[in-house]
Amino acid sequence: MKILFTLYAALRGAKGQSIVEISLITPLLLVALYIPADFGIAFFVSNISGTAARDAARIGSEIGKSGGNEDNRNFTTTEATTVRDALIPKLPANLSNRSITVKFYEDTPVDCMEVVEVTVAGDYSFFFYQVLRLFGATVPNQITISRSAQMPYRYQPYANATRCTGTSVNVTYEDV
Repeated sequence: MKILFTLYAALRGAKGQSIVEISLITPLLLVALYIPADFGIAFFVSNISGTAARDAARIGSEIGKSGGNEDNRNFTTTEATTVRDALIPKLPANLSNRSITVKFYEDTPVDCMEVVEVTVAGDYSFFFYQVLRLFGATVPNQITISRSAQMPYRYQPYANATRCTGTSVNVTYEDV
C-alpha cells in the first residue's frame, strides 16, 4: 500500500511537467508539418501552371485549321492574344508577377518541325516556410516557377525532328 501512495504522490506532481513538455514540442511539430505542406502547395502550383501551358499550346495548335489549308497559316499577335486569353483563367491565383510568352515557330530551315510554344512564369510566395526565421534560419520569400509546352500545328512526319528556328510571332505578356 505504501508503494501506491508513493507512486500517486510522484504522479501528482507531474501534471505541470506534461503541460510544459507539450508547450515546447507543439511549435516544433507544427513547423515539421507546415513546411512540407507549403512545398506541396508550391509543387501543386507548378503542376497547374504546366498543365495550363500545355492546354494553351494545344489551343494554339488548333488555330487556323478551320480554313482548310493547314500549310499556309499566317500567325499574328491576334492568335497569340487568343492563346493568352485562353490561358489566363487556368493559371493559379497564388502565382504572382505572371508572364506569358507565346511563340509560333515556322519553316526556317525548310521542312522543319513547326510548333507553337507557350511559356508561363511567375513567383510563388512561401507562407509556412518563413516560420523557420523564428528559429534563426535564412529562407527565401519566394521562388520563380516557369513551365513551357510545345505542340506541332501542322502534320509533320516523325522522321523530321528538327524544330524550326524562325518565329513568325514572339509575344510576351507581363503581369497578366
